[in-house]
Amino acid sequence: MRKSHGPALKKPVIDLAQCPWCRGKAVIKGVFYELPCDHCNASGWVVAATGEALALDELVTQLSMRLQAAQRQIEQLKRPQAGGPEAGYQESNRLGAGGTNYTGD
Repeated sequence: MRKSHGPALKKPVIDLAQCPWCRGKAVIKGVFYELPCDHCNASGWVVAATGEALALDELVTQLSMRLQAAQRQIEQLKRPQAGGPEAGYQESNRLGAGGTNYTGD
């Protein structure tokens, strides 16, 4: 680590795993009805490395980061990718004047 004091500049992404007790369902089967899982604070997620539950404020942050990453991946997969000879015309190669697209035509 390079920093010696102060808060981190970026929030670290913590690897999450499904809770082994409730299997990610956030509830466990009681005698008559389902009860919230005490092991994972009824979230269904625990820290992958240690198996411990996250604090609720940290859990909200980590789940938000995972959701944003998933949304970025979905948007990237939705964009059509040009293939073949037209691929050179669709993307900017920054070889023209002022960093514009140059096609050689």
